[in-house]
Amino acid sequence: MKAADPDHGWVPLGTLFFGRTVYAFNWYNIGAVLPLLRPSLGVSTAEAGIVLAAFLVGAGVFQLPAGFAAMRWGNRLTSIAALATMAAFTLASAASPNWIVLAALRFGAGGGAAFFFAPALGLATSYTRPGAKGVVIGFYNAGFSLGSAVSVIGGALIGEAVGWSWALAIGGLLLAAGTVAAVALLPRAASEETPAGARELWRSARPVFRSRALWALALGMSGLWGAFYVAAQYFIEFAAQVHNDWSYALAAAIPTLMILIEIPGAPLGGWLAERSGRLRRTIVLWGAAAGVGVVLIPFLSLGGEVVDFAFLGFANGVVFAVLYLIPTYLAELRSSQFALALAMLNSVQIFLGSAMAIAFGFIAGRYGYTPAWLMAGIVGVAVIPLLVWVPAAKRTGLHGDQYLA
Repeated sequence: MKAADPDHGWVPLGTLFFGRTVYAFNWYNIGAVLPLLRPSLGVSTAEAGIVLAAFLVGAGVFQLPAGFAAMRWGNRLTSIAALATMAAFTLASAASPNWIVLAALRFGAGGGAAFFFAPALGLATSYTRPGAKGVVIGFYNAGFSLGSAVSVIGGALIGEAVGWSWALAIGGLLLAAGTVAAVALLPRAASEETPAGARELWRSARPVFRSRALWALALGMSGLWGAFYVAAQYFIEFAAQVHNDWSYALAAAIPTLMILIEIPGAPLGGWLAERSGRLRRTIVLWGAAAGVGVVLIPFLSLGGEVVDFAFLGFANGVVFAVLYLIPTYLAELRSSQFALALAMLNSVQIFLGSAMAIAFGFIAGRYGYTPAWLMAGIVGVAVIPLLVWVPAAKRTGLHGDQYLA
């Protein structure tokens, strides 16, 4: 196909936004129907945590292979194959006869998701001129927020109306549509490089694994990744047990609000951070405040939860837009290594985030939700100081000079 013009990449960017949106729908539709799995499949609170974590483990295991695949075969082909794989496993999961099969198929869907995120974002930045990367990364993340919001409230309504399996099946059909759109509308990026063999591939990958700044970002933000994930996925189940006077739709609307507020938060946060040049400071301040917001969840009334989740949504948008922007300004990385760098970030965060999901379910089931929420918020903040290893000096990176402090 013809290479994309960085000045006229709106059709490809729109296609990737749609792919990111339906990809996100299939992260969160399972959380929306967790209360419905209990009578249908006999799922306990701890088993629900395993079902949620299975997707994350699949997404984590295959992050680095996805990064290598993108370096070897290109971001476009890898992204298309990812959507198709995710669609197949998601459709199959709708017919799961028990929670063990459901967890196994969610693991496969998570594997497909791993091959989409970083390659597709690498493709999106290749369609964009320097100076606009922060906004594009923010809008890409906003696609995740939009899909998640539709999934949480839509999945709950679909599940309540026609059964939990339809919430998953519709997600699979949307992924199939995204696959067809990607094949038809995504051009190959002009700057995309593909190493010829395994030795060259490994040589190209070594700077990513040796980057102290990337490891600091991966570990330092892993706690918040898990905290945001359990807030979005577990709140409906928490509300059903602790606030049983709230309707199912009302409980689903609160994490939906959080995810919707991420939509303006992500592009605005990316734009402001890129303009100010204080990327590290931005991510630390917003991240610490978000951790406090998670700690407050079990102590708030309905009105307080609405305000808290609105704040968490904006903070989430800012934090992760800046997180994915920072690697583009690291001097040790080239554009062809961007997908692998993001894959490394995601693999660490998803593995640790899945551990938090399991721990959250275990603590909530044995000791109650209050200590579970406290654990999530405190752990989220406790590892942020690792970001001190992100360089504070001005560097020449993939897309120009930038202060990372």
